[in-house]
Amino acid sequence: MEKHMTSGIEDVWQPVPASRSARNTINPIRRIVDRMKITPNPAKEMISLSIGDPTHYGNMLPPVEALEAIIEAVQLPTCHGYAPSFGTLEARRAVAKFWSRSDYILKPEDVILTSGCSHALEMCIDCLADPGDNILLPQPGFSLYTTLCQSLGIETRFYDLLPDDDWKVNITHLESLINDRTRAVLINNPSNPCGAVYPEEHLRKLIEICEKHHLPIIADEIYADMVFSNHKFYFMGILSENVPVLSCGGLSKRFICPGWRVGWIVIHDRHNLFKDTIKPGLADLSSRILGPNSVTQAALTHILFETPDSYYDDILNQLQNNAEYVYRSLLEAPGLQPTMPQGAMYMLIRINPSEFHDIADDKDFFMKLICEESISCLPASVFGIDNFFRIVLSTPMEKTEEACQRIIEFCQRHAKSVS
Repeated sequence: MEKHMTSGIEDVWQPVPASRSARNTINPIRRIVDRMKITPNPAKEMISLSIGDPTHYGNMLPPVEALEAIIEAVQLPTCHGYAPSFGTLEARRAVAKFWSRSDYILKPEDVILTSGCSHALEMCIDCLADPGDNILLPQPGFSLYTTLCQSLGIETRFYDLLPDDDWKVNITHLESLINDRTRAVLINNPSNPCGAVYPEEHLRKLIEICEKHHLPIIADEIYADMVFSNHKFYFMGILSENVPVLSCGGLSKRFICPGWRVGWIVIHDRHNLFKDTIKPGLADLSSRILGPNSVTQAALTHILFETPDSYYDDILNQLQNNAEYVYRSLLEAPGLQPTMPQGAMYMLIRINPSEFHDIADDKDFFMKLICEESISCLPASVFGIDNFFRIVLSTPMEKTEEACQRIIEFCQRHAKSVS
């Protein structure tokens, strides 16, 4: 209803317009999912395989050492005020030491703390590109990349990942997208939604392309070291001799605490190409929200260095056991073709609509699976690829087993009859 106001002359208020940035901020997941009118089957318990929050079911929680560090920190009189917007020296020193290697030593000056890895990504994109510039993004890829770029007026150009080659980058396609307005290449490894972990040789090829075209790399490495047996994670910044790399990471996934909102940007810049431009630019951008919370920063050294290896091993064992079970089980489901992930906490599964009599695409599969089986996954069209769906691998095993059984029965029920 219009609101009439009188101040000498009667006036009528019109709707107050949102900014261009707000209008351009679109979350592809919310755009698709929220528009679907879906009612789960009330006879079956809802099982969510769609939420990328590993704490959802309670089988994965932060390490005890992290909880103890937070409790101790919150009682300190020195960590309740404003911290430097780019992070306290002690916390930045901890991150630098944690990710240093014997032949590659990082310094606190190479680290900027952020309010989660999403904030780190936003700062990197904002610092490297202006409206009208473009950044190369993976497809399929984490939908937030698109949301951040579009909000800032930055063109998104998508390079293909190859589903039949463990989701490696189609390097020829990537290079074909580069033009004089390209400002960076974003590479996600280990990846969401694919669960890919790139071998050293493949990463070096990507670095070569970026060096050839003088393009910095934004490395989304939030799942660093979250890899399954027989695979190895490599930091792009350590592999790169000449290409500057902004590595984005944080506590959320490896330490199972996404709500704590502590992330970081590690600046790999062997030749000081960022020294007088990007490095101070990131520090300035950090001042817009004054950095992550001070309590978690105070606890960060203890969290990073006192968490035992057994904690990481347990989390990875749960993820890999789930991945192997889902992969083996859904190989038996008509119309589905799972790809075994190599790390992170996700799996993409191909849907072959031609093998079903009444399923048109991944969105149709998603809706009918919820309505009939109360299983929630994500249609991969929200990540930029059709006729796949993503499931999260952080559920308790009993939930995983029940979900797989329901998915198999669902596929059998909708499969074309074999003559």
